[in-house]
Amino acid sequence: MPPRYPRVDLAAFAEGLAARLPDVWTSAYTRHAAYHDQIATTSKVWDIGAVSYAASNFVLGHQAVLARADGARLLLFDRPLYQHQFMIGALEPDDAPDDAFHQVAEPNGITVPSDPARAYAQVVRRLLPRYDAALRQVRHNTAHPVPRRPEPLLITGSVSMAWHSDGAVGAVTGVREATAVLYGAGFQYHPYHRQFLLPASYGDREQIARLQAVSQHLARLGVGVTMRPARPTAAPSVLPARLPAPAAASPTR
Repeated sequence: MPPRYPRVDLAAFAEGLAARLPDVWTSAYTRHAAYHDQIATTSKVWDIGAVSYAASNFVLGHQAVLARADGARLLLFDRPLYQHQFMIGALEPDDAPDDAFHQVAEPNGITVPSDPARAYAQVVRRLLPRYDAALRQVRHNTAHPVPRRPEPLLITGSVSMAWHSDGAVGAVTGVREATAVLYGAGFQYHPYHRQFLLPASYGDREQIARLQAVSQHLARLGVGVTMRPARPTAAPSVLPARLPAPAAASPTR
């Protein structure tokens, strides 16, 4: 829905904020005649909280994008239904592949007051450190891709499984009915690794019991199960010592 209240000048606020931020930032202001006009930008919001929700569920009407020379970008817009507040959040880098975001915590955006000086202090303290840390990790992952788990060899019409070195059990299948059985046994599909995984946290005995139950259920459906040793995989690259770890509480891709 459109905002209910007249706003302070977003363009002037964005320019004032950009002038105060460390390094050199520029501000680009645009208006939107309709919801679909904002999607090209709001779909890149790097957030899984309030900023993403507002950008996806409200007609913003106008916005400003703050950009830094190294490619960092921040989206600024009116906080819906609040006259004297703005929302600001990071935008994903355009040149990074999807895999580079694996296990990188989203640098969730924040709400700031309409005073540029007060907003600057909050952005510098609360948003930029998370955003810069996430950008460094994405760029590292782009240059040094994190290896995927090796997929078990798929035999058509069956479920192929493999024990991985970390104790998890991977499974792949092209049989639709088999996926429900795997989910029922505690397997979860991981898009990054492109396979179902039964976590090592269950322990060996519980895993074996679940695998036996899966095999019996699939046998009644006429679906075979093959168990193979996992193919070796290279150790992941060591992250730079300066790279902060992502916040444990933030969900990841």
